[in-house]
Amino acid sequence: MPRYHVQAPVDVTVLRSGIPDTIPGRSVDLCERGVAAVLAGEVVLGEAVGVELQLTHMTDPLRARAMVRHQEKLCCGMEFVGLSATQQAAIREWAEQISTEIEPAAQIAEPEPVKEVSIDSAAPPTAPLRRWRPRWAVVAAAIVLGALASWWRWHRGWQELESTLPREGKTVVELSQTQVPAEVMEKLIVHRVDPDYPEEARKQHLEGVIVLDVIVGRDGEVEDVHPLNGPDVLSKAAADALRWWRFQPYRVDGKAVPVETTVAVEFRP
Repeated sequence: MPRYHVQAPVDVTVLRSGIPDTIPGRSVDLCERGVAAVLAGEVVLGEAVGVELQLTHMTDPLRARAMVRHQEKLCCGMEFVGLSATQQAAIREWAEQISTEIEPAAQIAEPEPVKEVSIDSAAPPTAPLRRWRPRWAVVAAAIVLGALASWWRWHRGWQELESTLPREGKTVVELSQTQVPAEVMEKLIVHRVDPDYPEEARKQHLEGVIVLDVIVGRDGEVEDVHPLNGPDVLSKAAADALRWWRFQPYRVDGKAVPVETTVAVEFRP
């Protein structure tokens, strides 16, 4: 089923202990079967959630029940459950409208008229000159470009998810750290610094949730920060602020150990 690249605000509601908990985030791609998103909190694989997605050119938000099928740090994939035929049609109409705005159909050049060539009566008779017009080449090129554009749009969303995986250069370092969930480290924060909203981002009206991979030392100080997504101007501002955060030391069997966790920072104009 085709996927459509879309970055739009998404709210995921989870019912835990009878209390609804809403997690904000930003979608990566969408299809009639489900949605992939980066969230400001973690969900559990196989957990039933409610999804509310606000798409451009749609008056009412898309609301649906879903099941969490993929969870990697703060990136998750959710499969829709019981999506109505009306909602499926709305997704298709939205995708067609977006595709028309972003990728206008290729126009085939009008063939030039054949120019008549006068033949000198004194010259030996020759066949009339004809100009070769590569119509089939233009049509074939338009088909190939359309296919490549569709594949690129389908594949781009998953490239963003793959970019959140650990880099090869960090493999040896990360294996030595204790992986701690984001909600656990949230309770150990003793000093938090909110990032500055860059003026450049304000002019471009950039917003969203930036997810960062953070290494916290035995003393609770942040030793390393790596943004996992988002525009450079926002990810740099988030990383600069995270370096000033302080945590209570995380202990295993009473001994402080270095840990690796994820932190989500949301930017709004």
